[in-house]
Amino acid sequence: MRKMPTLFIPHGGGPCFFMDWDPPGMWDEMAKYLRGISDDIGPTPKAIVLISGHWEEDVVTVQNNPAPDMLFDYFGFPEHTYQLEYPAPGAPEVADRITSLLAENGIKSRQDSKRGFDHGVFIPLLLAYPDAKIPVVQMSLRSDLDPAHHIEIGKALEPMRDEGILFIGSGLSYHNMKTLMQNLRGGDVAAPESQIFDDWLTTAATDQDPDARNKALIGWEQAPAARDAHPREEHLLPLHVIVGLAGSDTGQKTYGDTVLSSVQSAFQFG
Repeated sequence: MRKMPTLFIPHGGGPCFFMDWDPPGMWDEMAKYLRGISDDIGPTPKAIVLISGHWEEDVVTVQNNPAPDMLFDYFGFPEHTYQLEYPAPGAPEVADRITSLLAENGIKSRQDSKRGFDHGVFIPLLLAYPDAKIPVVQMSLRSDLDPAHHIEIGKALEPMRDEGILFIGSGLSYHNMKTLMQNLRGGDVAAPESQIFDDWLTTAATDQDPDARNKALIGWEQAPAARDAHPREEHLLPLHVIVGLAGSDTGQKTYGDTVLSSVQSAFQFG
């Protein structure tokens, strides 16, 4: 079986792809990228494991719900966006494999049989895999947001890439909500701090030396404009899990655009 790639994607803002915006077309390029993921990946994954920036627990927690509901964890959007559905099945056997590998590597974890898909899961997957036939398992971040630990989580799970499992980190490469909201009606010119951080992040994530890449991302807080880009890093840390999963694979930037005057990027490994 072909080794699956692993990727870090932007999931936009709330249900942004399913509503009207002013100016129109604000999210079109991001939506186009997400719709192209299945073609870029090629063979249909056996299952998708998705790490969302919208789920944190004291230990890594893995969804083992066989039929997850929708978790509408956004507020103040049009009523129709609360009627979206993504009826993908869960995969308890994949959840078991995750917790087993984590235990073998000394990483504490538990399973959650009740949690539904949050919008960091169902919004991008409605575009990437709209038929919702591939089983999906969501996995949490650890609430201490330790970057080195999240890379180790990814390293522990790398064998699953040889088992037909597609791992996706779902967040945003720039997530300063105050700035984004101030730029709600902004143009297509990136704020300088956003570009500065994205330049650094792209260099770090695509470094051909995996040890140097991981070291840089562990120390991401020292990057230029780091705390402007991420006052809190929950939307960045799915990338750390992904680079842990990447092993020796070199990253490539597969998407870049300016949205709400911020640069947003996606990366793929393998």
